[in-house]
Amino acid sequence: MFGTQTQRRELSNGFTFHRPYWRSTSINSRDNPNSITTTIARKIPTLSVKFQDIYGFTVEGNIDDVNVLNEVRERVREQGRVWWALEASKGANWYLQPQISSMSEGISVGSLKLSVLANTISLRKLVRKGIPPSLRPKVWLSVSGAAKKRSTVPESYYDDLIRAIDGKVTAATLQIDHDLPRTFPGHTWLDTPEGQASLRRLLVGYSFRDSDVGYCQGLNYVAALLLLVMKTEEDAFWMFAVLLENVLVNDCYTDNLSGCHVEQRVFKDLLAKKCPRIAAHLDVMDFDVSLVTTEWFLCLFSKSLPSETTMRVWDVLFNEGAKVMFHVALAIFKMKEEELLSTFQIGDVIDILQTTTHHLYDPDELLMVAFDKIGSMTTNTITKQRKKQEPAVMAELDQRLRRLNSLKMDEK
Repeated sequence: MFGTQTQRRELSNGFTFHRPYWRSTSINSRDNPNSITTTIARKIPTLSVKFQDIYGFTVEGNIDDVNVLNEVRERVREQGRVWWALEASKGANWYLQPQISSMSEGISVGSLKLSVLANTISLRKLVRKGIPPSLRPKVWLSVSGAAKKRSTVPESYYDDLIRAIDGKVTAATLQIDHDLPRTFPGHTWLDTPEGQASLRRLLVGYSFRDSDVGYCQGLNYVAALLLLVMKTEEDAFWMFAVLLENVLVNDCYTDNLSGCHVEQRVFKDLLAKKCPRIAAHLDVMDFDVSLVTTEWFLCLFSKSLPSETTMRVWDVLFNEGAKVMFHVALAIFKMKEEELLSTFQIGDVIDILQTTTHHLYDPDELLMVAFDKIGSMTTNTITKQRKKQEPAVMAELDQRLRRLNSLKMDEK
């Protein structure tokens, strides 16, 4: 399957749902699936169903979840027709044409050609509505900058890297080996010797490429999803590299996680500005939102949202940059505002947020709230917020390190 550059695993070209497994002995395979859904929804609305999504994950939900997923499937098909029509009229790789980078700073619109501006706006709208699964690999490589990054090194770079590190043991490789069996256990491909070997090569390879990052728990989930989306292991590696080196903030995955701590402080400030009632209520409860949001940011929602919803978030993330993480995280709180305001137990807050994310099967609803209701947040604004928070984070981490060293000295 995955491995060297020549080993490939092709994904399905369509958005195909496996037939649901209905947990009811009163229904058999001869029944009409459409009438089953209607009948059960009327009589037993909480009946549980179980099936696999297009990325091989087992989905368990109720009839409402199935109905939402069916609607999403149809919207994906419609969006696919839009993309194919554009490919027919503009050319197969029209999105490879010059664009304004959504992650660039200080660009004067007056200096841009109208065709470039129009192409950028058109692409942003399309990406927010979703990239068809069959086009996702090559569109991601293009809009993220991964293809450009790969073009700066010899074609044999990844194969040479994997050969060079074969058999080497480091603290990172030991932690990776420990985490492999815990990465989406039960998945149809990832939880196989072949899948785990591919994931290990990617993670170990990157740990040698960037020794400052090495390996951080959470990256295993991100890399695993990239392997499921991209057509080759090497493509997944370059998506992983551009994500850590260009898309996300620096130092998110270093030893002290300083970048992640900064992001959490920035998020708390944004929550107070964008959702002041929620922020004030949680503050009275003395609830630290990072109890929930740290995993969201470290795993890029890969452990929290359903896989196809995560992919839709990543569509926008790779095109518009790390600000998307804040938009989506704020949207999740906003969608449950009234429920959160009526809750006074910390455990209940965590339960509401976890249940919400696990059942967010409609990515369009999530992204509508994220961009329409949360409102605009420029990359410049978030960058300023980061710079404001960095000194406090570094001081806190330094103080923590001093205390740790002091304890070690006392033990001696």
